[in-house]
Amino acid sequence: MNTNVTRRELAAIGATTLASTQALAQIPTANVPPLELRPEAGASLRMLRPVRFVQPDEDVFRANCARFTAATGVQVRVDFVGWEDIAQQTAVTANTGAGPDLIIGFNESPHVYADKLVDLTDIANYLGSKYGGWKPLAERYGRRNASTSWIGIPFGASGGPLVWRKSAVNEAGFESIPDDHAGYLRLCQSLKRIGKPAGFALGNAVGDGNGFANWLVWSHGGKLVNEDGSVGINSRETIAALNYLRELYPTFIPGTLAWGDISNNRAYASNECFLTANGVSLYFALKNDPATAAIAADTEHSLLPKGIASTSPMAGLTLNGMVFKHSRFPNASKALLAFLMEAEQYDPWLQANLGYWAQPLNAYNDSATWKGDPKVSIFRNTMDSGFWLGYQGPISEASAAATADYVMVQMCASVASGQATPEAAAREAERRAARFFRRR
Repeated sequence: MNTNVTRRELAAIGATTLASTQALAQIPTANVPPLELRPEAGASLRMLRPVRFVQPDEDVFRANCARFTAATGVQVRVDFVGWEDIAQQTAVTANTGAGPDLIIGFNESPHVYADKLVDLTDIANYLGSKYGGWKPLAERYGRRNASTSWIGIPFGASGGPLVWRKSAVNEAGFESIPDDHAGYLRLCQSLKRIGKPAGFALGNAVGDGNGFANWLVWSHGGKLVNEDGSVGINSRETIAALNYLRELYPTFIPGTLAWGDISNNRAYASNECFLTANGVSLYFALKNDPATAAIAADTEHSLLPKGIASTSPMAGLTLNGMVFKHSRFPNASKALLAFLMEAEQYDPWLQANLGYWAQPLNAYNDSATWKGDPKVSIFRNTMDSGFWLGYQGPISEASAAATADYVMVQMCASVASGQATPEAAAREAERRAARFFRRR
């Protein structure tokens, strides 16, 4: 949806910002010199970012851009586009050298187009110094590989922990979610036996499909890329993960091979699925609808089982801001990104998202976002993760392309569907991934 941000919208959302004034005082900040970025004369900006999953995300984001306009005189146009479209539009913008001044894309996008982007080290260092430092996942996605320079400003990440019905898990004979593979399999088998099955996306879903495939492989010690940047997917660890999937998949609700990012939400809300993985939006959608409030009351969140990993292997779906060199207004663009990350704007936006996006800067750990509903607190540490897309290697154009091509997702789906053995699926994933690495 295309729109121009106006001061009228700021007035409409002003109550949200004012309501957060008291909470803002709780965000600890260091006394650092202000960032000096004077917008170019006559500057106006166009930004692309992914469409919201919860309406207040968009409302407060627009209001914050209007605050920037009121403070600087720089008009800001924000276009919200579909999740599946943002990568394509980012590619067109980068390759044509025309279009939006800045884009908030996903995950590794700045690393794919690094040579087309404005260096953002000055605002990254300023924000990190003022707000307690950047979280590990933010540093991984924001910094250029093997460098101290920043090419992205991570804006937040959506976690996808387990979402489960307590009554069903208890009926299946478990008090909580096991953290080991064998116990987790027994739980899913028991849920299937009592007619209250689990379900996880095995379709080409940006968040849920990648989330499940990555967890499966990482929790068995596997990885797409080795530390030296070579393809590492065809390993005994990956094959062990795929053999485990052959036992786990029959416990799923039918249809998960075609699931997109919204499919499990619908199945869970309709009492068809009782264990899945999702962002906090599902919980709040259930909680705020009288027809499903009882499901929300029965819902719990847990980290995904860590298996043989040292911690739960989850990589949050990360919003990552970048400024393009073709922009005639790089200072205004950088000033806008920094402005949106300041506490007066960022904390109201964080609270409005109800935990759907989690902060990249440590100071926002103290946001009131995480002090209300205890069922939301698990999302607070999403960006503390030591896992990322393309783990365990350096983030590169090749690893991003392999993820975008759903190499790991389709490997898992081929085994779950019975179309390939684990060994054959791992070899095919290696072949597909190697194509991208050979081009670089």
